Amino acid sequence: MAAETLWSNKVRSGLTMLGVIIGISSVIAITSIGQGVQKSTELQIQALGTNILQVSAASARTGGISQGAGSASTLTWEDAQAIAKQVPAATAVAAFLQRQNIQVVRGNINIATTAIGADLNLPVVRNLHTQLGAFFRQEDLDTAKPVVVLGSKVRNDLFAPSENPLGADIRIRGNRYTVIGIMESKGSIGGQDADDIIYIPLTNMSAEIVGNNSLTGTAINGFLLQSSNADQLEAAQFQVTNVLRLRHNIRPPKEDDFRVTNQVDLIKAFTDITSSLTLMVGAIAGISLVVGGIGIANIMLVSVMERTREIGLRKAVGATSGAILNQFLMESIVISSIGGSIGIGLGIAIAFATATIFKFPFVVSLLSVVVGFVLSLIVGVLAGGIPARNAAKLDPILALHGD
Repeated sequence: MAAETLWSNKVRSGLTMLGVIIGISSVIAITSIGQGVQKSTELQIQALGTNILQVSAASARTGGISQGAGSASTLTWEDAQAIAKQVPAATAVAAFLQRQNIQVVRGNINIATTAIGADLNLPVVRNLHTQLGAFFRQEDLDTAKPVVVLGSKVRNDLFAPSENPLGADIRIRGNRYTVIGIMESKGSIGGQDADDIIYIPLTNMSAEIVGNNSLTGTAINGFLLQSSNADQLEAAQFQVTNVLRLRHNIRPPKEDDFRVTNQVDLIKAFTDITSSLTLMVGAIAGISLVVGGIGIANIMLVSVMERTREIGLRKAVGATSGAILNQFLMESIVISSIGGSIGIGLGIAIAFATATIFKFPFVVSLLSVVVGFVLSLIVGVLAGGIPARNAAKLDPILALHGD
């Protein structure tokens, strides 16, 4: 009977469901998108290695404004080499020197990209592989040879698909370099395009691109330390901190002139932040569920007023107050249940479309679907409770005389 009544008022029933549909779909979509973004970032960080420590130089300050970790000249290649020898938990240490917006020219093609001065351990620590040619050798590093390995995007920007880039000359900041390798495509990592990068021997980068800027050795932006497993990172972090403090003559209360970042801690911190943001935005979306519930209550109250004579007639032929209560309550539950089911489907569709467009994992937890459906039932019961109770309490004689 409840279904027949709702079907006979299809437009009104559909509009009543709209609030629940919007509320449930918003909660499902936002929860799914949040989990997808979180999973994507976790995968990107894990791709860098969960057994990696990153040690960055201190932040330079210009006009009282921090320029970011690694911008000061407080770490040297010699520091990284000392860490490799003195830290038992380290299996490999890779020093790097990085600069952004470096001009690269080939013929009439002029682009800006990120240049990284690296030693031989960087491919090992970062799990980098060449798809063409090879990475530079110890001889190239020792002699500061002007050779370069291109990221796949840089290769595509500078060379036609049919061209062989190996052995070709390009100009970096006006200096001539020979291309010796092309890296495999890595995609975006941590918000940075890992293919829009060129790799140069650290010694050449320091001398030709940056200019030697440390009195105690070859200045670097930082180094990456790889341990045998993630369980060794805490010990490695302690050991690295102590070695660098001794080398830099840092004693309390003097602050460290370097920063150590643990990849595992980074994943945990980002997960906590993303979960909090998803919960907050999901709660905001849940407000529309309240609006949907108010809409159902309003329509059900109007329905009771419109069907006063019908209620009186039912009671006159023997319908109990409980039967009247159940019918109106069932109508409210049916509206919210159908609206909730449509909302769940719509929310999943929105989440899938968003994940496809922005290329992050599509994640829908069973818990969010169950919670969404249960919420729609609760909304139906709460919104229909008072109108159903009012209908059940109507006096049959007064109801029959009602307009």
